[in-house]
Amino acid sequence: MKQIIERIKTHALLNFGKQIESCTEKEKYVALSKAIMEEVVLDWEDSKNKFEGKKKAYYLSAEFLMGRALSNNLINLNEKEKVEDILSEIGLSYNDIEEAEEDAGLGNGGLGRLAACFLDSAATLDYSLTGYGIRYEFGIFKQKFINGFQVEEADNWLEYGDPWSIRKNSEKIVVSFSDQDVVAVPYDTPIIGYGKNTINTLRLWKSEPINVFDFEKFNDQKYDLSVKEKNNAENISKVLYPNDSNEEGKILRLKQQYFFVSASLQDMIRKFKVNNTDFKKFPDFHAIQLNDTHPAVAIPEMMRLLTEFEGIRWEDAWEITVNTFAYTNHTLLAEALEQWPVKLYKKLLPDVYKIIVKINTQLKSDLKKKKIDKKDFGKFEIISDKNIKMAFLSIYGSFSTNGVAQLHTDLLIHSELKDWYDLYPERFNNKTNGITQRRWLLQSNPELSEYITELLGSDSWITSLEKLKELEKFSDDTKVLTKFMEIKQEKKDQLAKYIKEHEGIDVDPSSIFDIQIKRLHEYKRQILNALYILDLYFRLKEDKNLDIVPRTFIFGAKAAPGYFRAKGIIKFINDIKELINNDEEIDGKIKIVFVENYRVSYAEKLFPAADISQQISTAGKEASGTGNMKFMLNGAPTIGTFDGANVEIVEEAGEENNFIFGLRVEDIEEIEDSYNPNTEYNKIKGLKRALDTLVDGTFDDGETGMYKELYDSILKGASWHKSDVYYVMKDFDSYRDAQQKVNDEFKNKLGWAKKCWINMANAGKFSSDRTIEQYSKEIWKIEKNK
Repeated sequence: MKQIIERIKTHALLNFGKQIESCTEKEKYVALSKAIMEEVVLDWEDSKNKFEGKKKAYYLSAEFLMGRALSNNLINLNEKEKVEDILSEIGLSYNDIEEAEEDAGLGNGGLGRLAACFLDSAATLDYSLTGYGIRYEFGIFKQKFINGFQVEEADNWLEYGDPWSIRKNSEKIVVSFSDQDVVAVPYDTPIIGYGKNTINTLRLWKSEPINVFDFEKFNDQKYDLSVKEKNNAENISKVLYPNDSNEEGKILRLKQQYFFVSASLQDMIRKFKVNNTDFKKFPDFHAIQLNDTHPAVAIPEMMRLLTEFEGIRWEDAWEITVNTFAYTNHTLLAEALEQWPVKLYKKLLPDVYKIIVKINTQLKSDLKKKKIDKKDFGKFEIISDKNIKMAFLSIYGSFSTNGVAQLHTDLLIHSELKDWYDLYPERFNNKTNGITQRRWLLQSNPELSEYITELLGSDSWITSLEKLKELEKFSDDTKVLTKFMEIKQEKKDQLAKYIKEHEGIDVDPSSIFDIQIKRLHEYKRQILNALYILDLYFRLKEDKNLDIVPRTFIFGAKAAPGYFRAKGIIKFINDIKELINNDEEIDGKIKIVFVENYRVSYAEKLFPAADISQQISTAGKEASGTGNMKFMLNGAPTIGTFDGANVEIVEEAGEENNFIFGLRVEDIEEIEDSYNPNTEYNKIKGLKRALDTLVDGTFDDGETGMYKELYDSILKGASWHKSDVYYVMKDFDSYRDAQQKVNDEFKNKLGWAKKCWINMANAGKFSSDRTIEQYSKEIWKIEKNK
């Protein structure tokens, strides 16, 4: 214990020139984290060595939404209580230090959080899984609200450095574009499995210049030009998902994708060649998973590296490539199936483009061999209409394509990618997403975790979440349910206090905490929730005695900087918040909170406190969702559509314990050609009044035109889509009925507690441990270290 104290004090002096007592909380966090890293590094090295010579998996992802590292690492090391005691001994507050840690700015949405959960599960289960991505200097952005508008500020998460990563200068790699060469510098972060048996690696690449500084230009007093190469190189890893509304932004995004993919593949090949000369064995040691299409350029880049640098015949290189790569599809949205203009690839990556052309030519030859009619080639071609279709490239160049929920996979097979499934049925499979219970229950809800362990008589659920099923026997036990709801109330009290401190809003902890937290996108239908709230407000204004349980509606979401309509929805919700929260006539029966700068650390407080989980996407549009699983695990029923993993949640916990509403996929298919939202708009009581607030002067969009554009998008459509493309009007009445059912059933305290309990007890399927076991055995074919 004394040794750790001395390390903390030493790091405070080394890094900040201060005694630990004089350091800021952020500085204390850095000193503590570096002290812990000293204990980790030797085990980390041992862990790498034990997998030497075995097949390993590699996860290529544009984002890794890791959240805070300190508590997660200490929990997995089984040392959190010990460290809390150590800090207390020298007069330091662990909670204050924990709160000082910035969320790592390496991800934005569910795709990035899934990647983080997968890394945690693989290490915990003793599988070798290395993550590869970009070390973004700034995250996507810090969100501020000014007059209800989203304003983006730089997310300088690395202001105090990153004590959990190690820069590996000796393993730099050069990545070449047509207009510049850059150096990819790896930063390695340990991914500590629960119990510390395995510590895997997240390797993130930072882009730096070949020549840091042009002294001659500086001497000629051309100061800007003297650092131009440095600035251009560093821009590549500067910001997660830069705005790509113009060509310059698109070029930067393409550079990001190629940069981390090329560096990662070169890294793997370099390490492979240390002990191997026969590249036909490369798939025997590597399984590379493409997390969506952002890293799809890996397929032609692998072909380029093998044929041009390793001298391998095209046919052999193709066999190696296909047997190495696997692809995860994360979307059914046509606009989200990534395509790149041919002209950008020709301009930036001409050698890679030539490889893609050759792959496309080979594909047509394969189609001919499979007796596909030539007139149907267009259904498969990777290069089409002056665009490169990255999903098609990913399917053709890999041995496995998986969806992320059973409904999603079924729709891929029978609808969106049916032609490809008919061509390669053996390549398609489902891997329903999951979440790690170590972060989303053990860390974020220690009170419930402790009670679960007490009831089960063991903490084995921490690595075997299916054990929760044994809790179902308590579903009619009044004493257990009462204790369970006391814990829920404790988490609600904590959240209410946090909201007051950070948002300045007083909320009633005894009200229904109705929470919708996710990326802001039209298909996720935050606007359906907003229209319902407005309708409820107007009904309450008309009838002060309306029988409603007080409700707190909580939103958390960021809109992409260039997504005008999504920003309009944020402004609309914030305007509704101001209207309702400042109306004393309704006596606080409704409150709205839009949490600013929603992120993992905030989410850890929101999920455990939720009474109801909003999962209201248009049926067939949400591939899976993982927020729904986090709510379920913490004992919140779902109000949602029959979409994504909601379908499997209902299968596990029963539709009677959730609140399913709205059109299903087959219903939408039946009406999509004839649907006119104006029918519902004029017919459904209260709907017109709520929607018209966008244009009748109730709210002011600051002359941006965003409210009229949002209104027209629903009733008239736009040049690129039909009216009400996400069926907000059609599902409104059904949604309102489901919300009324929530209101009515919440009044029965024990009945509600039972719903919550059964959801929690049946969440075992949705552990990322289960998902990783399936990937490892069924796709990657890797084994645990024994």
